[in-house]
Amino acid sequence: MDALLALDQGTSSSRALVFDRSGRLLAVAQRELPQHFPQPGWVEHDAAQIWEHQLACAREAVAKAGVKVAAIGITNQRETVVLWDRRTGVPLHRALVWQDRRTAALCEQMKAQGLEPRIRELTGLVLDPYFSATKLRWLLDHVPGARERAGRGELAFGTIDSWLLWQLTGGRVHATDVSNASRTLLFDIQRGDWSDELLAAFDIPRVLMPEVRPSAGVFGEASEFGVPIAGMAGDQQAALFGQAALAPGQAKNTYGTGCFLLMHTGIHPHASTQGLLTTRAAQVGGQAQFALEGSVFVGGAVVQWLRDGLRAIGGSGEVQALAESVPDAGGLMFVPAFAGLGAPYWRADARGALLGLTRGTTQAHIARAALESIAFQSAAVLSAMNADVGAADRLTELRVDGGACANDLLMQFQADLLGIPVLRPKVIETTALGAALLAGMGSGVYAGTDEIGSIWQLDRAFEPRMSRDEAGARLAQWDRAVRQVLAE
Repeated sequence: MDALLALDQGTSSSRALVFDRSGRLLAVAQRELPQHFPQPGWVEHDAAQIWEHQLACAREAVAKAGVKVAAIGITNQRETVVLWDRRTGVPLHRALVWQDRRTAALCEQMKAQGLEPRIRELTGLVLDPYFSATKLRWLLDHVPGARERAGRGELAFGTIDSWLLWQLTGGRVHATDVSNASRTLLFDIQRGDWSDELLAAFDIPRVLMPEVRPSAGVFGEASEFGVPIAGMAGDQQAALFGQAALAPGQAKNTYGTGCFLLMHTGIHPHASTQGLLTTRAAQVGGQAQFALEGSVFVGGAVVQWLRDGLRAIGGSGEVQALAESVPDAGGLMFVPAFAGLGAPYWRADARGALLGLTRGTTQAHIARAALESIAFQSAAVLSAMNADVGAADRLTELRVDGGACANDLLMQFQADLLGIPVLRPKVIETTALGAALLAGMGSGVYAGTDEIGSIWQLDRAFEPRMSRDEAGARLAQWDRAVRQVLAE
């Protein structure tokens, strides 16, 4: 059996999943990942713990599946930064997570210097703390001796994919793939290499940087498992691949900690005028692939807040029942800008708000408004995406994945707002599936991408039920709520 092991290292958990060559899930193992918040707006992970958890999950999943795997694929939370000692493999500091906003002032300073237009031209990204470059700069500037040691070639930088690859290969391979590289603010997405101009702008030594490779191909051998690591992609690009959205105009939305809507745009980058990002899609073979992306910082994380912050629910699985206990949100609008607002607004200073509170507002209304906020934010991104590509290429369907897409109430409301079918596949673990499929492509398990398309299967299509007038009124209500938040 050509089984494939996917290591799916996310923001809230580390997981390992084993799939057979038809995409059937054979086994899964998971460990929750603690979050560290040393100051408001700061978010950190223990990189050593990430590796320990990921290795334990890999061992457990392979044992559960009872099969020998042919290859390993890695997919990961993107933009999160690890800086480690090349000799010992020990991180110099906790990993700075993509949600971390500590470098907002540095980004504003660089914008004031007029650097953002050129950065956007080269990278397809906006100058924001979300991305890796300013996080790496912060580590070099604030960890004692780090900048001097980096200049001497003693340290290595990586996003989580590079960190796991280094550990899996016993420190023999320091590499990343194009999709992760394109999220750093240091990668020229058209040339396909690190930009010396950008490295200089962010004051980062090139010697720190990993080698950049296509997403499918043998990166190295996993010492413990004795099989090739043959696929690697950032979580959202992996999900796009796992959704078999391989042709221009196809799109998916992943409902995880955040929400990430990607539309494949083919072999040419499409510059956005609507606050979206141009990014590299997973690459199989020598031809570069591109996508438009809209990132929502707080998606499923709002359900975690209901559980851990508000204590309205005991577990995330209870949110749908609580939200459905009321017919609607009672006029309540929830803008969950816990870490600023992402696309298409890009306001790092925005903070969350509950608008329309009355004496009759209950936890159920707040839960419903929280779920609806996920769909409203995604609808704003899709509207921007449709404006970018034009009427002829407007989306006619949206494929969905991630944990929160199992919530039927949310998916139906999403279809109602968008006015197009929302398609949920039988395998909603498409991020991990994408990593497995890339590993299958890179190791020769699959002969070509035609096989990838045949693996995707529909579970349920959510058709729009709401009138377009009502949907328009609800979206206008959301726009007013966002404007109030941004005006503060």
